[in-house]
Amino acid sequence: MGKSRRSRERVLGHLTELRELPLGGGPSDAFRDRLRDELLTARSDASERSARRPRGPRSASSRSSRRGPGSSRRRVRARPWLSQLATLSLAAAMMVSAFATYRAVPGDTLYPLKRAAESTLVRLSDDDVERAERELDSAKARAEEVAELLGPSHEDSPGNDALVGRTLKDMEESTRSGISRLERVRPRSPKIRTFARDQRDMVEPMLERMDGEDQDQATGYLDYIEGLAAPPG
Repeated sequence: MGKSRRSRERVLGHLTELRELPLGGGPSDAFRDRLRDELLTARSDASERSARRPRGPRSASSRSSRRGPGSSRRRVRARPWLSQLATLSLAAAMMVSAFATYRAVPGDTLYPLKRAAESTLVRLSDDDVERAERELDSAKARAEEVAELLGPSHEDSPGNDALVGRTLKDMEESTRSGISRLERVRPRSPKIRTFARDQRDMVEPMLERMDGEDQDQATGYLDYIEGLAAPPG
């Protein structure tokens, strides 16, 4: 039970760090070093378990089928190393994929994986405060994605307007859900006002790059968070 909890906390920690990477950013040196240490520890543990594993008596047919003296022992020794190499390669491939995933924006192939990882973080949160804060983090991520979609590298992409509108909608849904949850458990939390101000400063400059329904949707969002950003009366 203890090992399972520690594993879950470690996975959550990695997901959180990856999630907080800025768009186009990469993992920090400290994160790489810690990941390498954990992989090497896992490899060492696997070697120790393999060395401690009891080996049953060989049957006569098994002994007689050996191609030559020592050949079976060489095969037995080779298997743990091949298994460890495959495990490390898989872990490295997964981390490379994770870095690419957390730099993805709407419309990218890996973007659904990014959203699935965010949803996992929210569902695995232990209490309502943590869950609300993760939902607000998701809203911030959507604002950053809208800014990216409106930037020079994406503004002329096919279907970009639909992606902007959908991302704005997701941003508002995450905001309302997170604020509602946080107001229920911590109604006077200063994080609500701080979040609203940060979002206002992020979204407001985008209005001039929007038109039509997207601009109306963003304006409605700003009207909603403006009341949250105001100091309490």
